[in-house]
Amino acid sequence: MSELITIHINETEYKVEPDQTIMQAADKLGFHIPRLCYHPKLSIEGACRVCIVEVEGMKNYVASCAFPITDGMKLHTNTKGLRRARRDIIELLLDNHPMDCHTCERDGNCELQRLAASVGIRARHFEGEKKHYEKDISFSSIIRDPDKCILCGRCVRMCSEVQKVHNLTQAHRGFKTVVMPAYNMPMSESVCTACGQCINVCPTAAFLEKNYTQELFEKLNDDSIVKVVQFAPSVRAAIGEAFGLEPGVNMEGKLVAAFRKLGFDYVFDTQFSADLTIMEEASEFLERLQGKAAMPMITSCSSAWMKCLEQFYPDLIDNVSTCKSPMSMLGALIKTYFANKIKTDPKKILSVATMCCTAKKYEAARPELDVDGMPGVDIVVTTREIAWMIKSAGIDILNIEEETPDSPLGISSGAGAIFGTTGGVMEAAIRTAYELFTGQTLVDIEIEDLRGLEGIKEGKVLMDGNEIRVAVAHGLGNACDLLDIVRQEPDRYHFIEIMGCPGGCIGGGGQPYAAANSIPLDEDCLKKRAEALYDIDRKKTIRRSLDNPDIQQLYKKFLHSPLSKVSHKLLHTHYQAKTPVGIIPKK
Repeated sequence: MSELITIHINETEYKVEPDQTIMQAADKLGFHIPRLCYHPKLSIEGACRVCIVEVEGMKNYVASCAFPITDGMKLHTNTKGLRRARRDIIELLLDNHPMDCHTCERDGNCELQRLAASVGIRARHFEGEKKHYEKDISFSSIIRDPDKCILCGRCVRMCSEVQKVHNLTQAHRGFKTVVMPAYNMPMSESVCTACGQCINVCPTAAFLEKNYTQELFEKLNDDSIVKVVQFAPSVRAAIGEAFGLEPGVNMEGKLVAAFRKLGFDYVFDTQFSADLTIMEEASEFLERLQGKAAMPMITSCSSAWMKCLEQFYPDLIDNVSTCKSPMSMLGALIKTYFANKIKTDPKKILSVATMCCTAKKYEAARPELDVDGMPGVDIVVTTREIAWMIKSAGIDILNIEEETPDSPLGISSGAGAIFGTTGGVMEAAIRTAYELFTGQTLVDIEIEDLRGLEGIKEGKVLMDGNEIRVAVAHGLGNACDLLDIVRQEPDRYHFIEIMGCPGGCIGGGGQPYAAANSIPLDEDCLKKRAEALYDIDRKKTIRRSLDNPDIQQLYKKFLHSPLSKVSHKLLHTHYQAKTPVGIIPKK
């Protein structure tokens, strides 16, 4: 440990560790300096200047996010001059901002709004020309509204540094500066993977998911159709935050009850189809082990990852599992197996998916996933959207009685639950693949090497003396790093799991916004959400997908066997290379 140095904050002496910024030192000492462009997972931008402090001996205020502490430094965080300067900076941002707070989607959960209140802005004093750019609503997943942008640069840095997609940049100069995709092309034509991480880190409403709540409310009032909803594992571990609960509270039973109060006729659990995905994916992996297709096999559950693959890694398409995602598998079953079971025309069924992920909206619109000419999933709403709908409908989700999902597409194993966190798909697949391959039950089913938030994780499992080497990556940036290894060492791994968002689905682009004084994509929050899913797994009587009795009955009565003709028709798909404008594919 380095020798401590002395600094003074607001006339009080403190001993602190060297080699940190003023902001970092102040945070540890209990002094919260206002900030806007700063995010601990991103590079230092120093653009907003909201975090300025006064350092004795310095002529000008300094940005605390970028300025290092030194021994003997004397600084002030709350002088009259600083308060006035911060207020003026924030007021200048506000005066170039739309005056629509009460009708804005981020009203009540906007960092700019909270900052304005905290520094005491009660009027707008600076009048003049305001920037104006057209809103981009071209994409099925994400809306870009440049008028709401305050040029903090978080979205640009998230897209380039964490996700490594490089879809966004700041173009032009001065007053005309704007965040846009290359060539100012529509988001629908850009290399955007629809992961929604720009939404997670945006402090205002410059990026939002494409909202389908009003359309869904109208459909729920239509008595001529059968309304069916499914919900992803990670939704139950995060939606409580939208109602003031701590991260990691399992809201499964209350969420099921809320769905029924909203007007859904049937509530199914995507964890069921996660079990189904494992049956198909594990069987496919074992076939590939026998040399029937390219290795290593790479998972295909993440919608953002699949778009990234098609754009930037077309040479690895043959390595990707042909399995649809759990959402799309369940959508296919709803429009076929379930429709037949309730003797209803599938065109009369509204199939809704509540997902943690904005990219699932893009996935639902992919024609490759259609079932007999119909989309398996008609509407996708995010965790944020369904939370708003529950509030709007006056449902007291915190105090309603818990209910259970419907059968026959609702029972799930613990393996289905852990799908929602990084490493969970791989862990679930190994539990089943081991037994299918060896005929024996894997005793130690909790694989610690695959858990946690390390960017790339590796592990090994012995199956009848065969060493199976696996790897896991979460976040598209880590995925890119892992796939670069695969290109250089194609025989290094047998099986790879990739999730497009930090932490996996628990950090999806559609999860609740960070609460006041919290950090978007905070690791402690992600860990608590993940632990909620692991806790569900531990408490399940059934912890392997192949032991799920409803899965067994589904194969017996309808699908026949994993990888059967029926399974391939309904549960598998294909991908193809896509070269967006201006992009030269990697070789």
